[in-house]
Order: sequence, then C-alpha cells, then structure tokens
Amino acid sequence: MSRYTICPEASMSRLSAALLLLGAILLGGSSALAQSDSDVYNRIEELHGDAASFGRPLRQLVRAMRSGDAETIAGLAEYPLTVKANGETYDVETAEDFIDNFDDLVTPETRRAVGRQQYEDLFVNSDGVMMAGGAVWMGAVCDDTACEASHWAIIAINN
Repeated sequence: MSRYTICPEASMSRLSAALLLLGAILLGGSSALAQSDSDVYNRIEELHGDAASFGRPLRQLVRAMRSGDAETIAGLAEYPLTVKANGETYDVETAEDFIDNFDDLVTPETRRAVGRQQYEDLFVNSDGVMMAGGAVWMGAVCDDTACEASHWAIIAINN
C-alpha cells in the first residue's frame, strides 16, 4: 500500500488548470510572441542606442551570407572574433584569418539561416542582437574609451 493517497478532486483541478493554461498558450501564444519591426527597433534603441545605423550592416550581412561573400562578412566583424564551429572554439585574430578559414568557420546551415533572417525575428538583449537562433550576434562596439561613438559589428558566431 502506498504511503501517499491520491485525491481525485485535486488531480482533476490540476489537470483542468493545466489544460486551461495550455489552451491560453496555444490561442494567445503566437500573437504574444510576435513582434513588429518597430518593436525590434525600439528595443535596440533602448538597450544599445543608434538603432538607425543597425539596418545597413544587417542587410549587408544577410546578403553576404546568402552569397557566401567571406570578404564582406569579415569586414563586418570585430576582432578578435570568437567563433564556435565543429565542436571547437576559435579566436579569429584578423579578417584575413577569417577569410582564409571561412568554410570551416561558418557552416552552410548558419549561412542559410542568417540569409533568411527577418528584422522582426531578431532577438535583442543587453549582449547585442541575435540572429538565426543564436548563430550570429551583432553588437554596438565603442569607437573610443568614452563610447561617444560606436559601430555595429559581428561579435560572435556560434554554428
């Protein structure tokens, strides 16, 4: 005999609550998670500032990933650049190193995913702007010690 007794009323109320919660998530979840371009823009501006200048490097990166343009992608990165690929972590020191090892550093899956990236699907937090489910991160990199000026750059690649 079990030391615990099951109260049928409690089980049914938990089951009912769980089903109600699941229904609410299914019915309202997709609209609750959806965000507009302006939502993303405002979040970038709130956390990083200079959201207006983010669009150009993003478009350049998406186009370059679609075409496999290693030089353009290398030019958008901040060095040293941390790249996770093939179960290893690499600290890429220069654009030339990135270009020379592009096929090993950026997988075809990452290229396809970033090449399909939509602005409204970006994820923004205090670390930067994530695309393709975390495959690539861009951040506002300070140009001076006071950080009065910055530029957007690739700050990590996680294949």
